[in-house]
Amino acid sequence: MHTHTIAATTTAPATRMRTVTSVEIEPMAASPRLQPPVSSVLKLIGQTPIVELSKFDTGPCKLFVKLESQNPGGSIKDRVALSMIADAERRGVLPPGGTIVEATAGNTGLGLAQVGISKGYRIVLVVPDKMSREKVQHLRALGAEVRLTRSDVGKGHPDYYQDMAERIAAEQTGAFYVNQFANPANPAAHETTTGPEIWQQLNGDVDAVVVGVGSGGTLTGLGRFFAGVSPKTEMVLADPVGSVLAPFIETGRLIEAGAWTVEGIGEDFIPPNADLSLVKKAYSISDRQSMATARDLLANEGILAGSSSGTLLAAALRYCREQTTPKRVLTLVCDSGNKYLSKVFDDFWLAEQGLAERRQQGDLRDLVARSHREGGTVWVRPEDSLLNAYGSMRRADVSQLPVLENGCLVGIIDEGDILAKVDGPYESRRDRFNATVRTAMTTDLHTLQASQTLDALLPVFDRNEVAIVFDGDEFIGLITRVDLINHLRRSSK
Repeated sequence: MHTHTIAATTTAPATRMRTVTSVEIEPMAASPRLQPPVSSVLKLIGQTPIVELSKFDTGPCKLFVKLESQNPGGSIKDRVALSMIADAERRGVLPPGGTIVEATAGNTGLGLAQVGISKGYRIVLVVPDKMSREKVQHLRALGAEVRLTRSDVGKGHPDYYQDMAERIAAEQTGAFYVNQFANPANPAAHETTTGPEIWQQLNGDVDAVVVGVGSGGTLTGLGRFFAGVSPKTEMVLADPVGSVLAPFIETGRLIEAGAWTVEGIGEDFIPPNADLSLVKKAYSISDRQSMATARDLLANEGILAGSSSGTLLAAALRYCREQTTPKRVLTLVCDSGNKYLSKVFDDFWLAEQGLAERRQQGDLRDLVARSHREGGTVWVRPEDSLLNAYGSMRRADVSQLPVLENGCLVGIIDEGDILAKVDGPYESRRDRFNATVRTAMTTDLHTLQASQTLDALLPVFDRNEVAIVFDGDEFIGLITRVDLINHLRRSSK
């Protein structure tokens, strides 16, 4: 073994002889994660690590997750974006400086922007309005043009995201409509890269792979690869409740699509790229279970993953626990949970969507999204500045705040109160923003008791007020029109 000796000199008074000691440094062991610098971040797409999960009940099976969240754009879609752009360039359908147009749930768009903008292309993306704020902000920060459209309409409607993207591409010269749902370069990316990586990393021993279907590329690409090298490997589908895919596999009939919150997987039609004949088993996973499983993955294994990864992991766990003999099962962490901090990992958002376990009281307390009793209320003091109050509203995405003094409710301040106070000549505007909340808040408060019925809310909203709820003398929280609508929507499911 070779060692390196470094001379280390100790500091000593001038009257003493300096001593020299030698320190032996062991050579660093070679690591596949320590590679030389690359010329572009695009060189880092693929070659993602695999982790064996050890903190979940996996029955007799070993369960592995491939961290596609480690791609530079944060998702598995980096692979297909690189593949589809390279294929379009080879076929001459994407001219230099041209426009790339796509309909996307966010991650394919991020991959296309990551790859395409660095190559000098304009990127136009049509995104359904249910996509997370983080994804949209990421797309715009990369330089993509984002067109938001409705997520409550189906194929054939002019506002359906795929139809809109195809129309935009047809109207522009030099535009290439990617169409990940039918583009053969999509599954080819997984057949030639993702599949071989899994095969090598798991030493050629894989009994089942659990995937979701958005465009169908992952299922079809991996399914084709494993059909060729490992006939024993089963392809398992994880599908959100409301999607038509798992019911079609189980019954052979297309049902009417429902609604689901999970992003990126599940469809209201069968994508051309999705070869469902490859699927051996399908599971329908509820939104609530998907969100809870994604949060469990973070809490148990320290892996921050998105909502679709929660769906895949929940299905993989069900598959593993159903087995009677040991199997090696792999699923994917499709993208990073950083894109879902305002959704999957926000307790208040989950409660508003009815996706969190929350004890029901059977009274108005059930409608309070941010309970003061539980420490969830965002509030201000009478002596806080109006600028601070406005900042608190924006950070919490609310339009009004309770004003508390010594733990007691003394007023309410909303956007209208702030605007009325700060409007005026420019010269003194800073002074007006620095005025205290006490000078602008409303103190004539109409309160409700938690024991009252929903009917008590309507007169409050008719007066354009927010409902202030007490339990006896204790302030519980506020109820807005949106809170009432969310409650009615949850109770109608």
